[in-house]
Amino acid sequence: MKTFRVPALRRAGFVVLLCLSLPVAAQTQVVMLGTGTPVPDGDRAGQSFAVVHDGEAYVFDLGGGAVQNAIRASEEKDIKALYPTNIDHVFFTHLHSDHMLDYPEMLGTYWWRRDAHINVYGPPPGTQQMSDGVYEMMAPDLKARFAGNQPIKDKEGYKANVTEITKDGTVFEDDGIRIDAFSVPHGSLAHAFGYKIVTDDRTIVISGDTAYSPVVAEQAKGADILIHEAISQEGLSALPEFWQNYHHDAHTVSTELAKIANQAKPGKLVIVHNLFYGADEDSTLEEVRAAYDGDVVLADDLDVY
Repeated sequence: MKTFRVPALRRAGFVVLLCLSLPVAAQTQVVMLGTGTPVPDGDRAGQSFAVVHDGEAYVFDLGGGAVQNAIRASEEKDIKALYPTNIDHVFFTHLHSDHMLDYPEMLGTYWWRRDAHINVYGPPPGTQQMSDGVYEMMAPDLKARFAGNQPIKDKEGYKANVTEITKDGTVFEDDGIRIDAFSVPHGSLAHAFGYKIVTDDRTIVISGDTAYSPVVAEQAKGADILIHEAISQEGLSALPEFWQNYHHDAHTVSTELAKIANQAKPGKLVIVHNLFYGADEDSTLEEVRAAYDGDVVLADDLDVY
């Protein structure tokens, strides 16, 4: 509550105070639900991040283990918006396995108690096809639940409202939040996206999986948080030439990430999807810091920013 002195209003020698309760903008949180790679890692779930704004969760990618981490965040971090049946919005950067293996888990978890269908956004072709495949996979579960006397709010509660993103630009907008998709280069994929999330108190940019792209730097200029994938230069240099060529075509080397960060100057750079192979896990972070003096961290699952 803020108190303002109003000199013009005086009664019997007393100053009258006008007390106004000013609305406070909703605080936006960024929650790491998965920071891993296709390389199996018991400490890291597959790629997944949540932006929580005004009590609503917006989840980007659903790698293996992401739903379990969402449940943990709802309980351990008291972020109730991340309980699976409270998540109504999911956005896919692309459809590689480490970004979507928990999609069936999300659609299937407590679907019979959902109040609303999940709204899903992702690249064509494939997001609708992937969804249809999940429904087919769930057919035995559906048959068993429909055959009994189990209370079910909506017999199609497991189905998603799918929007395939066909061009760059705004894909979602609601009070206090706007989400823009932008194309990034990721190997042979025809469509891969990064996302820019603008709320009334923060701007967050997610690179998705991408080779070095000036577009990411442009989108992230002045952002509060840039979440970006990376690969260790030390680890990459030890790989056979074939794999070096593959990764250069699909991922951003640490030295290139430092270049992007120097161009964009985000408030915080968060490194995810860290490929380091035979090098130390922290090598990527150290290589970025060697050429960039801004605030940069290597994210862990369940970190909150």
